[in-house]
Amino acid sequence: MLIEKNIQRQTLTLNLQGELDMNTSETLRQAIDTEIERRGIRTVILNLEEVSFIDSSGLGVILGRYKKLLPMGGKMIITNVPSHIYKIMELSGLPRIIEFENTPSRKMEGREK
Repeated sequence: MLIEKNIQRQTLTLNLQGELDMNTSETLRQAIDTEIERRGIRTVILNLEEVSFIDSSGLGVILGRYKKLLPMGGKMIITNVPSHIYKIMELSGLPRIIEFENTPSRKMEGREK
């Protein structure tokens, strides 16, 4: 997995590329936690446009960072999620608690099987 970081004020934007699974999720966790602790990051934006696969450990890291930011008054935003990744996230319930932007429309998802 490739992680491209951009920090502006208290916002960390991460552009992810590749697979977010048990082999790479710890790297993502460390990247986010380090910036939260060092720079007082309060908003994390994850751009998943180039993510090809996600498993439960990847979902767990995302949920864990969300839960870490929440008591600090922070938030997480997930953007540009490919439709096949969004389906997995939707099944896990993430869109009910985390803010999503530029996600596949429900109409499109209904057509794909």
